[in-house]
Amino acid sequence: MNFIKSCEWVYERLGDPSFAVIDCQAVLSTGEGSSLYTEEHIPGAVHFDIGRDLSGPVQKHGGRHPLPDLAVFVDKVGKAGIHQDSTIVLYDGGDAAPAARGWWLFRFIGHEKIYVMDGGLKEWKKNGFPVTKEVPSPKGSHYQPTIKEDMLAGVEEVRSIARGESDVALIDSRSSARYRGEEEPLDRVAGHIPGAVNFPWLDALQDGRYLDPEIQEHRYADLDKKQRVIVYCGSGITATPNIISMLESGFEDVRLYAGSYSDWVSYPEHKVANPGISNQ
Repeated sequence: MNFIKSCEWVYERLGDPSFAVIDCQAVLSTGEGSSLYTEEHIPGAVHFDIGRDLSGPVQKHGGRHPLPDLAVFVDKVGKAGIHQDSTIVLYDGGDAAPAARGWWLFRFIGHEKIYVMDGGLKEWKKNGFPVTKEVPSPKGSHYQPTIKEDMLAGVEEVRSIARGESDVALIDSRSSARYRGEEEPLDRVAGHIPGAVNFPWLDALQDGRYLDPEIQEHRYADLDKKQRVIVYCGSGITATPNIISMLESGFEDVRLYAGSYSDWVSYPEHKVANPGISNQ
């Protein structure tokens, strides 16, 4: 696979000065992650927090987990001792989404040798590899980003799809119940963005590990791999495992609507398909 590495692959490279391990453990429902890292992590790993580092402050628009200020994020990368030519692997507790969000952000700032560890810390421990409480003190560096704007889809492009004016594929990564408007635990109104089709992100995984590309290809059989695809979820985090699985399956142009559904419904004028129960 191009972006997914095994625990064994990671273990073999521990201690290599050109290799960096990033811990993205988090409880998605609360955003808490630092205490999980403090309790145990892979030796040498630095922690990037889903709320403080991989997301920015919530504003009127932009969703529940806006992209972080890139200058702040890049400064954190440099302080973690990461260079442009570092090989980086990210992992989480085993639910795939926090590490995938970090992976997407590193790709967005132009990092090329960036991977996720399949199965996360759960798989790591299952294989008997070591964990520690020791927090490393990396030597800081200056990181020079190259922003890949073509990885990001803006709200105006999504509006054109919702109006039926674009043939770009729009993927909703949330659960089928949320997509159909049958439930909505977080956002203003249940339903989905008009024109979106549903590919729940958890269907890309089995026990926290990515399905083989051949299985993923069958999953996306009705989509054109050469067509641009925009992926969203509730707030731009759980969409990212779908992005990884689509790229592994051979799609060429897969973009993230970072604000996702929580951004979409922050505009009162936006229409929602299958509108369900309102939380306001």
